[in-house]
Amino acid sequence: MPTGAPRIALLRVSYPPHLNGSPKVNRSARLVTAALTVSTAMLLTACGSGGSDDSSSDKIKGADAGAASSSSASASAASDIKRPKITLPRSLQVTFSGWKNSDPKLQAILDDGRQQLLGSYSAIVEADAESEAMTFYNTGVALTTGKEWVNGFVKNDLTLIGEARAYNPQTRISPDGSGTLFYCVDESKGATKNRKTGETTNTPADKAQVLYRTKLSKNDAGVWQTTTVTTTQGGCQ
Repeated sequence: MPTGAPRIALLRVSYPPHLNGSPKVNRSARLVTAALTVSTAMLLTACGSGGSDDSSSDKIKGADAGAASSSSASASAASDIKRPKITLPRSLQVTFSGWKNSDPKLQAILDDGRQQLLGSYSAIVEADAESEAMTFYNTGVALTTGKEWVNGFVKNDLTLIGEARAYNPQTRISPDGSGTLFYCVDESKGATKNRKTGETTNTPADKAQVLYRTKLSKNDAGVWQTTTVTTTQGGCQ
C-alpha cells in the first residue's frame, strides 16, 4: 500500500475516525448495549458474531426477517421520492442479511441506511466524493467527513474489491424524532486494490467484523439522511 494510504482494507471505515483509547470488549453485545443505554432505554440488541437471521435473541421487538408487508409499505411510502441510482461493479459484491422490519417507519430507516452504505462504496469505486448518492443520503458531519474519507482513497489510487455482508441491523426512533441504526459488516472477504499497480490488501481477520453506529434525521423530502457515522473494527466479534 502506498505511503500515506488510508489504514483500511476493504471497508474499514471511520468517519469520524476511530477514537483512540476506546474501551476494548470481547463481545459486541456489550459494546452496543453500553452505547445505546447512555441516554435512553435500551431498545436494540447487540450485533451477533455470525449475523444469523435465525436467532430471535439477536433481533429487536418488531423485527421480522421475512416480513414482505414491511418492504411493500416502505416501497409505497418512498415511491414518490426521486432517488439517485447506485450501482457497484461485479468486482465488489455487497449483501444485506436481515434488513427487514415489520414497522414501516423503522423499515424506512433501514432502507435509507442501506443506500447510504452502498452510496459510500460507490463513491469510492467511482473516485467521486461529490457523487449524487453521497450528498443525497448524508448531511452534516457525515457528509463532510464522508467526503474526506472517499478522497483519501482517491488520493492514494485505491478502490474496493471483494465481498462484504451487512447483517443484524438494529434501529429505533428517538423521542426527538431522530433515528439510530446500528449494524455489523463482515469485511473478511474484502480488500483494497491499487488502481495503478493492482496491489491488493486484505482485511485482517481480527478487524473484519465491523460495528457501525449511525444517527439519521428525516429531511423535508422524507429521506432519512445519515448525520453521523462511527465504526469499531472488530466490534462485532
